[in-house]
Amino acid sequence: MSTSKVCVVTGSSSGIGAATARLFASKGWNVVINYSRTAAPAEAVAQACRALGVQVLLVKCNVANDGDCRRLAAEVEACWGRVDVLVNNAGTTRFVGLKDLDGLSGVDFHNIYDVNVIGAYQMTRALAHLLKRNPGAGIVNISSVASMMGIGSSIAYMASKGALNAMTVGLARSLGPEVRVNAIAPGLVDTPWLREGHGAARYAAMVDNYKAHAALADVVSPEDVATAAWFLGVDASKTTGEVLLLDAGLRITKA
Repeated sequence: MSTSKVCVVTGSSSGIGAATARLFASKGWNVVINYSRTAAPAEAVAQACRALGVQVLLVKCNVANDGDCRRLAAEVEACWGRVDVLVNNAGTTRFVGLKDLDGLSGVDFHNIYDVNVIGAYQMTRALAHLLKRNPGAGIVNISSVASMMGIGSSIAYMASKGALNAMTVGLARSLGPEVRVNAIAPGLVDTPWLREGHGAARYAAMVDNYKAHAALADVVSPEDVATAAWFLGVDASKTTGEVLLLDAGLRITKA
C-alpha cells in the first residue's frame, strides 16, 4: 500500500474537478483524474499535477456505468491500495428554461439522474472498501445551490442535486464512523461548461444578475469549490452529513 494519500476526483478534465485535482496534488497527494469522453483535456490536467511532484492515474470512466466504476476502483487498488478522499464531481444537465415544461422528457430526467445521482452512488460503493481502510477518510459530493433555490440549468438538474443532498445524509449514516460524507452546493461557478451551455451573451447577463443580487457581489470560481472540497474532505474531521452552501451570499441576497 502507498504511504502517500490518494484523492479520486470524477469529472476532473476541466472546471471544478480539474481545480480540485490540482489543489490536492499541490498538497502532495496522489490523484486520480477521470474523464468520460475526450482524453486530451484530462491529460493536460494530469501533466499539471505530475509537475507538482505527485503520481497521477488517468482513467476513462463513465460514472453512470457501474462496470466502469468498479474497474476504476480496481485500477486504483492495484496502483496504490488506498483511497483517502473521493470527490464526486462528474455531472451533466440539459439547458432548458424553467417555464418550458415540454422541453424536458422522462429520458432527460433519467440521463441526468444516471450521472448526478446514480453515478455518485456507484463510485461511492465501488471505493467504499478502500476508503474504510483509512479512518477519517472523506467523500465530497458536488451539489448545487439549484437544489435549494429552484434555479439553474433545468428542473431535472435541480431535482437531481436535491436527491444528491438527501443521498449525502444517507451515506454519511451508512459509512460512518470510518468515512465522512458531505456535499458542497456552489452557486454560479465560472466554468467553460456553463459558458458554453448558456452561450456567451446569456452567460454574461447571468453573471451580471448574479453579482447584482449576491451579498458578496461575486460569482464562485472553481478554485473556491476546490478549497471547500479540501476542507470537507480533509480538515473537517467531525463534520458529516452536511451540505455546505458556497454561493457568495446569493441565498441571503444584498441588504
